Amino acid sequence: MTIINPLGKIMEGIFAVNKPSGMTSRLCLDKVNRILSGAECFKTTLKELAEKRNAGRKSRRNRRCNKLKMGHGGTLDPIASGVLILGVGSGTKRLGGLTNHSTKIYEAEALLGGETTTGDSDGELSLITENDFITKELLEKTTPKFMGTVTQTPPIFSALKMNGIPLYEYARKNIPLPREIKSREVQIYSLDLCDDCLTKVHKYPFLHSKLCEDGTTLVNLLQNNKPLQNHVVSFSKEYLERAKEDSSLSTESVPLRKASDLQQYNAEGYKAPLLHFSATVSSGTYIRSLITDFGRALGSSAYMVSLIRRKQDDWLLGQNTFELSDFENYGEDVWGPILQRVLQGGPQLNIREEMKRAIANKEKEVPPVPHLEKNDEEIEVTPSDEILVTPRSPAKEQ
Repeated sequence: MTIINPLGKIMEGIFAVNKPSGMTSRLCLDKVNRILSGAECFKTTLKELAEKRNAGRKSRRNRRCNKLKMGHGGTLDPIASGVLILGVGSGTKRLGGLTNHSTKIYEAEALLGGETTTGDSDGELSLITENDFITKELLEKTTPKFMGTVTQTPPIFSALKMNGIPLYEYARKNIPLPREIKSREVQIYSLDLCDDCLTKVHKYPFLHSKLCEDGTTLVNLLQNNKPLQNHVVSFSKEYLERAKEDSSLSTESVPLRKASDLQQYNAEGYKAPLLHFSATVSSGTYIRSLITDFGRALGSSAYMVSLIRRKQDDWLLGQNTFELSDFENYGEDVWGPILQRVLQGGPQLNIREEMKRAIANKEKEVPPVPHLEKNDEEIEVTPSDEILVTPRSPAKEQ
């Protein structure tokens, strides 16, 4: 049996896990916290935490601590998957720097021809535009407009807080914002289009608009809502500087080509052209906002259907990140020693290779189940130690 943390050392630091799509970052954190808090290797850490919390308390009765101090280094949308950096104990103090000052790589997919209230497929259609005029040449011509320093306004459906309350709470409860959402400057270091851009062979159905009580569609009401559609697209500072010297570079906003016939978009099985790219960005960048701006810069619209955070800082998906299933499907004798090495040594360890090896070793430890043949009567055996195994008596009829 593997003895984990034999010296009873405090286990704290940072590590990364692949957050599954369809789960909030908080829920992912809570799932990992619950498993680690129940592990033998974290008993010393919990004891230390309890001592710190009870220090200076006047009450003679000390409180027990059964939950680790943990946090994460940057919220991922529920629709998104990928690298979520987690901190344990003193490691939580390092999360602020990772949240605000780290480079991230995302892979995103979006559908062209529609915009939603949230910027992704979790929202309601708020705009439908034509998309059949979009070519790969137009996509490539639009990409440089967002390379460099870009001013973004965070979406109302985001985890950014105002007066201590997440913006999405204001939106969900239809509460007016105390003040305007401040725009921010972010860096788009690279924006690479994938080869399958504009394909209609994909798994994403186009959203259908809800019907209102009077029989009209919700999108008809929303796309005529001036405050909602009053969206200004910002190009990068670098692009605007180049445009001053190169008259062939356009800085004018392109008029939206609103769809006049919505039937084709509501048709069963309709597939919109795909926008698929990889982007290296600074902290604070909202990929949903980038997609919305990109769609409008084409003279169309777009909403996100998939997002994967491939990398954050030195933590790379598929290499030095745990899977949530590593903790859910295996005991601490498998993941414990690996996690201990990561907390002590950082992101240098290839976790996927180590987990593969640990799982294989674990499977070797399981003894094979002996195959026993059923006989009507056991044979009488008299071993050298004179233990006698007698024949089994026939069962009595009831």
